[in-house]
Amino acid sequence: MTANATAASPPIPSAAPPAVPLAASRLAPLAGRRAEPLETLAIDGLPEAAVPAYEAALMRVCTTVAFFRDEDAEIWRLEGVREAGAGEQELAAALALAAAVTGVEATVQASPVEAGGWLERSLQGFPEQAIGRRLLIRPTHLPNPVTHGRAVLRLDAGLAFGTGEHGSTRGCLIALQDVLYRRPRRILDLGTGSGILAMAAARLLHRRVLATDIEPWSVRVAGQNAAMNGLAHLVRVWQADGWRDPAVRGGGPYDLVFANILARPLCAMARDLADHLAPGGTAILAGLLGTQARMVLAAHRRQGLVLERRLDQGAWTTLVLRRRG
Repeated sequence: MTANATAASPPIPSAAPPAVPLAASRLAPLAGRRAEPLETLAIDGLPEAAVPAYEAALMRVCTTVAFFRDEDAEIWRLEGVREAGAGEQELAAALALAAAVTGVEATVQASPVEAGGWLERSLQGFPEQAIGRRLLIRPTHLPNPVTHGRAVLRLDAGLAFGTGEHGSTRGCLIALQDVLYRRPRRILDLGTGSGILAMAAARLLHRRVLATDIEPWSVRVAGQNAAMNGLAHLVRVWQADGWRDPAVRGGGPYDLVFANILARPLCAMARDLADHLAPGGTAILAGLLGTQARMVLAAHRRQGLVLERRLDQGAWTTLVLRRRG
């Protein structure tokens, strides 16, 4: 068995589910939360292609998700931890959507877990992270001394997808630092989650960034994070359903686009991305497993984009594509 742990997963592209009390609890700083009774949610027998969608579904209600691979059977097990009974309606909607997207029906099993010491272990699980040569991600429960030589971003661990520890996010942040020399002016972050990619681009490039997400609570979290980091004047957070939104289409053509979502939606949006990417523009795509990279790359090559770099972070792959100038 191979085990990997992650604090978040790419959000499933969908219509936003009804608001539930969980959204408010996610917005509270982790360090200030009271440890409630917890339970484990487990999904067994998933094929690899279904892992990202079901991981994203669990992350709607779970603070952390782990995934385990049975090497012999080539199937996966997901385990998430949540406050007991939290977000039942949101979880049901997310699981139904995951089943529709993947064609795989999965059953979730819930079991109680011991909550003693959970909060302390959660905090210890999010140390500050130096990513690439230029960035430092520092959780808000840690002291914030002056740090020379790196741009510091402050985030509450686990509020929305994107605190730097997930392979998808990390790959995007490394890729961003590799293309800084191009000085992109028009920047879009599709599926912004916590806003980490938009904030990193704004901080490192001193440029305005349009950050969009389909989830209302992600939009709220990203806006709060931008304000906390002194970047509200550069990061415009907007609720939008991808390229369908007139504000997103009208803001192009873009010199740099982040799309950290899922493999199949990335393929479906390949034409829109190519149409709204400026000549010589760069697209950083993530949220896909390594085994899905060929499918995503093929969809974008058909639209005239070329591969510049592939970054693998554990099971997750980031693709850096460019439109010919």
